[in-house]
This record gives sequence, structure tokens and C-alpha cells, in this order.
Amino acid sequence: MNKLKKELGNTIKLIFRSLLIFFGIILIWQLIIFIFDLPPYILPTPEQVLKSLINHSSLLMNETKITFLETLVGLLLGILFGSMAALLMASFKSFNFWMLPILVLSQAIPTFAIAPLLVIWFGYGIASKIATTVIMIFFPITSSFFDGLRKTDVALIDLAKTMRAKKWRLFWYVKMPAALPHFASGLRVATVAAPIGAIIGEWVGASHGLGFLILNSNARMQIDLMFASLFILVLFSLALYFFVDTILNRLIHWQNY
Repeated sequence: MNKLKKELGNTIKLIFRSLLIFFGIILIWQLIIFIFDLPPYILPTPEQVLKSLINHSSLLMNETKITFLETLVGLLLGILFGSMAALLMASFKSFNFWMLPILVLSQAIPTFAIAPLLVIWFGYGIASKIATTVIMIFFPITSSFFDGLRKTDVALIDLAKTMRAKKWRLFWYVKMPAALPHFASGLRVATVAAPIGAIIGEWVGASHGLGFLILNSNARMQIDLMFASLFILVLFSLALYFFVDTILNRLIHWQNY
């Protein structure tokens, strides 16, 4: 009962803090327009953006669905590939020797430079956007999980060996649980980066999605619609992050987050 009350209190505090930040941003936004007398094609008012959200709600919903699908599939595939790579690197030193340069290379080359190639290889559909998202989140997932697997507390390993634990049991019951907090940290970073990967893919080449709508609105000087698209993107990214964070806090309950 006390735990439920504590969770409810934390939720109320989070909602209150979020609303306070939201209305604070709106107030500052309106003050900037008022002080500098900015025209709508430079910075639309919050009221104009709200009207655009209402008037183009159907369009925004359709484009959001596409970006959501690209982000979600890219995130799931990135988690799968990143986790597999980390497990192989931790299990086989030879694989680690060859995989580490690929990890570094994936971060050395900007995603904007790779995205046009992905469009050529995978086409203008969602496949190229999913590939861009996977590349964006592959490094944080792999590096964080791999660090967790190789930095297991030596005392835990020695205790397991003293109890004559088999190698697979040592890995599954000691190293894996110890590495999960590191994996969770990488997953939080990946959750924030995943929508960015989808948007970058849509900017390079697409006919649908929030990224396409942002570029199209900017080209047509529909700045209110562009801001409405950005607003939807921010809400979507925040919702995805807090959803993943809540799940991680419940699954990795032995750590204080």
C-alpha cells in the first residue's frame, strides 16, 4: 500500500513538473514573439500552432503512424542486433577483435552521409528509414551491453566459481543480470536516438512521415504546420522514452533508478 502511494505521488509530481515546464515554454515563446515583434513566417504563435494541429489533425496522424512504425521496428531490430553483437564480443575474443573497429567506424561516419546510400540500396520506402534507425542505435546498445558483460564484479564471479558453477550458468545467472543496468542505460540513449534516425531517413528521401512533412511545410512556408509536426515529434519521443524507462525500472527492480 505504501509503495502504491509512493508511486502515485511520484506520478503526480512528474505530471505537475511536466505541465509546469510546458506552460513555461509556451509563456517564453509568446514573450519572444511579443518583444521582438516576429512575423508568423519566422515564428508562429502558440495559438497558430494549436489551430494547425486541429486543422491538419488527420494529416498529422497519418504521417505520425509512418514515423512511429519506422522508429519502433528500427528500435527493435537495433536492440536485437546490438545485443547479439555484444554477447558474441563478450563470448569470443576473436569476434571482439574484428567487431570493435566496425563499431567505431559506425560512429565515425555521420549518419547523414550514409543515409543517401541507404535510400539507393533499400529504396524510398520504410526499409531505408529502418536501416538508418538501426545504424543510429546499434552503437549505444552494443557498447553499453558489452561494457556491462565484461565489467562484472570479480567477487560475484569468484563466488560462482567457488560453488563450481558451470560456464553457461556463470554467464546466465551472474554476468547477464550484472550487465542489465548497463544495457538499460544504452537502451535509454537508443530510445531517444531512434526517432532521430527515422527523421533523418525521411529528410534524405521519402514521400511520407513527419520528417517529410517538416521539410515540405518549410518549403511551402507553412511554418505553423512545421511547428505542429515538431510538437507531435517531441510528444512521441517523450512518450516512447518514458514508456521504455518505466518498463526498465520494473524489470531491473534490484537497481535504484
